[in-house]
Amino acid sequence: MPKVAVLGGGSWGTTLANMLAGKGLTTWLWIREAELVEEIKNRGENTWYLPGIKLSPGLRVSPDMAQVVDGADYFLVVIPCQFIRQVLSTYKHLFPHNPIIICASKGVELKTLKPMSQVIEDVLEDKKPYYAILSGPSFAKEVSHKLPTAVSLGCADNNLGRKLQELLSTDYFRVYLNEDYRGVELGGAIKNIMAIAAGISDGLGFGHDARAALITRGLAEMSRLGVALGAKERTFMGLSGMGDLVLTCTGDLSRNRQVGLKLGQGQKLGQILAETRTVAEGVKTTESVYFLSRKLGVELPITEQVYEVLFKDKDPKQAVQELMSRKLKAE
Repeated sequence: MPKVAVLGGGSWGTTLANMLAGKGLTTWLWIREAELVEEIKNRGENTWYLPGIKLSPGLRVSPDMAQVVDGADYFLVVIPCQFIRQVLSTYKHLFPHNPIIICASKGVELKTLKPMSQVIEDVLEDKKPYYAILSGPSFAKEVSHKLPTAVSLGCADNNLGRKLQELLSTDYFRVYLNEDYRGVELGGAIKNIMAIAAGISDGLGFGHDARAALITRGLAEMSRLGVALGAKERTFMGLSGMGDLVLTCTGDLSRNRQVGLKLGQGQKLGQILAETRTVAEGVKTTESVYFLSRKLGVELPITEQVYEVLFKDKDPKQAVQELMSRKLKAE
């Protein structure tokens, strides 16, 4: 059986590792916190990030990266996106030549304004990695309960993509292949911004009409920026675009939507972030995508207003009012 090294023991990393171990694959999960590793070994549960889910007895966990990646055939990266460069740089010497990297983290690096494929290429360039991105409408809790889920796998190499498609699919987790990996990764990143916007709208009590407008115009922003970065517009109509956007803008399990809801209800960002252990990737992604759009000259009005609310302490009601009073235009 192939060995899969899963890097990152948050809710999504633990869920994917548990799913693969349940398939009978040799699966190792790297978790930075040694105390959490011991708890998982003793209790068979990740109470920090995935409470209530019993983990497969075949899943191996360790804080020792060398042990986790040794002899691995596949490397599933599920580290918060702003830390991927740091972690991979630290442990780069442990990776083989031509490693197969499957990234399941969603975001744009703030320091460089690069998507995850370029970050990984930067760090592992001399290792000549193969790259794929896993994204789509998927809550860790629902996948952990084996509820039907469908996602996209972005991979430019069709032969490798089909191989990874088989590796990752189960009878409840269906993987669709898409050669436009850039579109898949950008859809997964930018939709988190729109989830914050939708949460703000709902927190203000603006109703279903407003949320539907945000989802629709949010999709237009995702497509616009994606095309500017070389992605295909039709990718954003699929699972990693529209599918993930609808889920995170409407589902209360969305961490980013929850951030928006609390902002709309009057809480401040610092207070919101201090109250949760899990990472809402959309906060940092809003900042990086805002600056990326300005660099490229791409108009992203929703992203701009979410940025102002998050980082300039703008009144959410004023942000919505400015969106509604923009110059009228064709759709």
